[in-house]
Amino acid sequence: MRRHAVIFGRAAGLGALALLDIPLLVLTLLTAVTTALGLIFFCFIPVNRLVRRRTMLARRLAGRWLGAETAPPYLPPPPPPRPQPDGWYRYERQLYKTPWWPAWNDRWKWMFTDPATWRDLAWLWLNPLAGGSLLLLPLAAVWYGLTLSWTWAPQAAPLGLAVAAAGMAAVPWLLRLYGWWTHLCLAPTVRSILAGRLQRLDQVRQEAVDSQAAELRRIERDLHDGAQARLVAMGMTLGAVEELVDKDPAAAKALLAKARDASSVALTELRDLVRGIHPPVLAERGLGDAVRALALDSPLKVSVTVDLKIRPESPVESAVYFSVSELLTNAARHGGADRVWIDIGIRGGALRVTVTDDGSGGADPSRGSGLRGVERRLAAFDGVLALNSPPGGPTTATIDLPLARVPGAEREKPPLTKRQGVVVALGWGLGWLPLFPQGLVPMFLKIFGTGEKSWFLALHLPSPWQWPLIVLNITMGLALYGMAMAIPVAHSRRHLMSRAGALLETDR
Repeated sequence: MRRHAVIFGRAAGLGALALLDIPLLVLTLLTAVTTALGLIFFCFIPVNRLVRRRTMLARRLAGRWLGAETAPPYLPPPPPPRPQPDGWYRYERQLYKTPWWPAWNDRWKWMFTDPATWRDLAWLWLNPLAGGSLLLLPLAAVWYGLTLSWTWAPQAAPLGLAVAAAGMAAVPWLLRLYGWWTHLCLAPTVRSILAGRLQRLDQVRQEAVDSQAAELRRIERDLHDGAQARLVAMGMTLGAVEELVDKDPAAAKALLAKARDASSVALTELRDLVRGIHPPVLAERGLGDAVRALALDSPLKVSVTVDLKIRPESPVESAVYFSVSELLTNAARHGGADRVWIDIGIRGGALRVTVTDDGSGGADPSRGSGLRGVERRLAAFDGVLALNSPPGGPTTATIDLPLARVPGAEREKPPLTKRQGVVVALGWGLGWLPLFPQGLVPMFLKIFGTGEKSWFLALHLPSPWQWPLIVLNITMGLALYGMAMAIPVAHSRRHLMSRAGALLETDR
């Protein structure tokens, strides 16, 4: 009984929210009128934010109550405007002293051109009808059945109780159908996913270009200040040796010894520079042995566990290697750790690296450039860095890289779950019963005025209550068929989205 009360409470709440969307719908109409008149700066952005909050609430409720998890489909927001060297902000051909107008223009264009904005509005326009009829209709059927059993003749009581029971039994299924409908309208489409991923790729590409330029500047600076300076000094020393070799052989020998020491130091610096670009052990021995070499060079006690049956591609190995190196450096320099545990393997369809230390914790990517650099390095491969570092420690950093970048990884279409298969079978197997013999056929008999009642349930009721039961039966039949068709469509759609992401990763 308590479970049914919760289900009816959810249905009533969602139905009430659907009816409360009508004022918001009127507000969107006024916004459309003002936008058409060129007054877009008045209320387009605040009303659009309000609509997005309403649809985000619908997504959360659908995921929490109906089991239809729905991710936000919106494109990433535009980056904040950057000032020019003269301090002014440029937007197209206009210059502004403050970033307010460029940011506002970017924001309204971002909202206006995002397809999810118009899909939110379409859902908002249909939700009062869909939510109200789909969720409040069974409640009306329960009320009608109870009224029929209490106010009419005693022989109508079983029929009224049957109608009330049918309405109560239909509520959970209609709730789930409403959740699927919300997911179908508000979930990301393949196009929006690809658009978002392309925009993210543009951002990652820009960050990669900036990082590459910074890396080239670092290499140039190291060469200029290190090996190049030592080679210039060696040349000057050898010139002095050439002048002293006849006059003062002892001084010439001393200068040659200094030149030899300088050449050794320059060679060491060049080897360190090459190792910083791409370590030879990583190219020759792979990721596992390269991380073990890092562990041997670290001042901490490092334990390394490697379980890789296939070798990742070279760019992936390089990204993981330098990320682990940065994490080890942070543990030794900032965390005050004594021991570090590194685990490398394939977990849950991704290349996963876990680095755990017993340091003081409190690591935060927003407060340091090292962890932000790790995030940017991994973002180029759709990788993520998950950090758990409470004050007092320990610190656990988990690196996940999709297996789409690992040779031999495949993505197969998962089958329907057993529960989904049962719902589809029941929908196709039972949908005909309320739709045709108890819905459409009595409707035609009622329209053409035949006196045949036979076993049609609605025609045995008093005349004022026949049409409500006919409409209820038709709605139930359509709902069952809708569930039977919506589940495979949603399943194929999710697989198509994952395939689209995989194809984009492969093309990249």
